[in-house]
Amino acid sequence: MDDVTDPAGFLGERMRGLRKRRGLTLADLAGAAGLSIGYISQLERNLASPSIPALVSIAKGLGVTVQWFFAGESPVPDAERGYVIRRDNRLSLRYAGGIVDELLTPKLSLQVEMIYSRMPAGTESEKSYTHEGDEVGFVLQGQLEIWIGDRHFLLNAGDTCSYASSEPHRYRNPGPEEAVVLWAISPPSF
Repeated sequence: MDDVTDPAGFLGERMRGLRKRRGLTLADLAGAAGLSIGYISQLERNLASPSIPALVSIAKGLGVTVQWFFAGESPVPDAERGYVIRRDNRLSLRYAGGIVDELLTPKLSLQVEMIYSRMPAGTESEKSYTHEGDEVGFVLQGQLEIWIGDRHFLLNAGDTCSYASSEPHRYRNPGPEEAVVLWAISPPSF
């Protein structure tokens, strides 16, 4: 359940292209990301799907956010570019298990990002992970069970949580219906 799905098969191509433009070898990227050369090679050839933590590490090693890998080329009117994202034009990450995160922030260069997350009943994030920054989550629908360090919380629609992203955290939807959560993350990391 921790792997990013890439049905179009373009993730590896984008990864390899950016690595080469940055003048990095497979060994350079593997070292920067803390992953093996063979694993990076498999990802670039679309022979494996990265876990969320691996993709975050690779993005950091390449100097981009994870969203960079999923940036679309949908036509956007010049007057709206960088200011507005229409509902049908959101960048999205689809995770194994059915969790979908949609980026609501028009500029990837801002110091904060907002993510609209949909979690089918019974789905959960991978094991606990950490990254830089702070997070605020607002449950719009359903339930969100979240572990932050040694603490455990059950949130319902209308509840919020906030924490330093450097604390190990993970979450799941224990309820019978889809959970919808609005996240604000600073600085952007996904």
